[in-house]
Amino acid sequence: MAERCLPGPGEGVSRHVPQGLDEVIHHPTRLQLMAFLSGCAEAEFGSVRDYCGISDASVSRIAQALESAGYVQVRKGYIGRRPRTWLSLTPEGRTALVGHMAALQSLAAAAQQAGARSPGWSAE
Repeated sequence: MAERCLPGPGEGVSRHVPQGLDEVIHHPTRLQLMAFLSGCAEAEFGSVRDYCGISDASVSRIAQALESAGYVQVRKGYIGRRPRTWLSLTPEGRTALVGHMAALQSLAAAAQQAGARSPGWSAE
C-alpha cells in the first residue's frame, strides 16, 4: 500500500518546478509522439497516427508545432504515385526530449523525497 503524506501543523504546501521541463513537449500527446520518434530514424505519418491513437489532423497540428520549435523534421515524398509524409526528430528534438525526461525524473524523485521527509508522514 502507498504511504500517505499529511501536512504537519502550520505546514504550507510548496511547489518546486524543476529546471528543464519543456512547455513545447509537455503535453501528453506531444510527449508520446516525440518518444515514439526517438525510437527510430524516421516514421511514416500513418505509423505515428496509429501509435498515438489520434486523427490525421491532430498529427499534422502537433508535427507543425514541433517543427516550428525545431524538434521535428517533416519530409514529404512519394511511394509510387502515392504521397507520403515522414517525421523524424532533429538533433535539437532529441536533446530536448532527453532534458525533459530528466526533468520529469527529477520532479518525481524530489516529490518522493519530500513526502518521506514530511513530518505528517503516515503509512495508513
